[in-house]
Amino acid sequence: MAPHPVLDHDLLAEGLEALAALDDDVARVLAETGPPALRRREAGFEALLGAIVSQQISKAAAATVWGRLEEAAGSVTPDAVLALDEDALRAVGLSRQKASYACSLAEAVSNGAIDLDGLASRPDEDVVDELVRLKGIGRWSAEIYLLFALGRPDAFPADDLALMIGAQRLKRLDARPNRSGLTEIAEAWRPWRGPAALLLWHYYSWSGR
Repeated sequence: MAPHPVLDHDLLAEGLEALAALDDDVARVLAETGPPALRRREAGFEALLGAIVSQQISKAAAATVWGRLEEAAGSVTPDAVLALDEDALRAVGLSRQKASYACSLAEAVSNGAIDLDGLASRPDEDVVDELVRLKGIGRWSAEIYLLFALGRPDAFPADDLALMIGAQRLKRLDARPNRSGLTEIAEAWRPWRGPAALLLWHYYSWSGR
């Protein structure tokens, strides 16, 4: 099986160039804001746990919680997380539900119920299907992992609110698209929906200044 392409600086630039040629709105925004930064995390337990931590909170809040978790755990490994009780996990800023999800993920990785290393060779939808079987991992978290940890060029977390707002501004829409609306817009960006997502996040931050 041929290896999957991994989004790096060269592939990001190629994708953005292709998107700009395809979509006048993308070309306009790229001219206004410049290209987005490549955002990657090393694949594995930390990246997937980070997606859980980031669910439904701001980037700044997630960074604060993560810093406290690192301080409490020493190193964020499955065994270190399992060594913390619920009170300790709640103390770093995790909700009771997220604390439960963190422990379930740590246990699944520790006992081999999920092989995170093996996901690198799997097709995008297979990765998503495998991850959403885990407690606390929905499609948004799986697609965030697919994009940022595995670097898949066509990954697109269509449930992301900032992407919805970014697309509304990009396309100058009167109303913010929902998940299905954003998915429909993004169909035209295949197979470069990953770079499109990075640009939408970038534009969301830039236009909200």
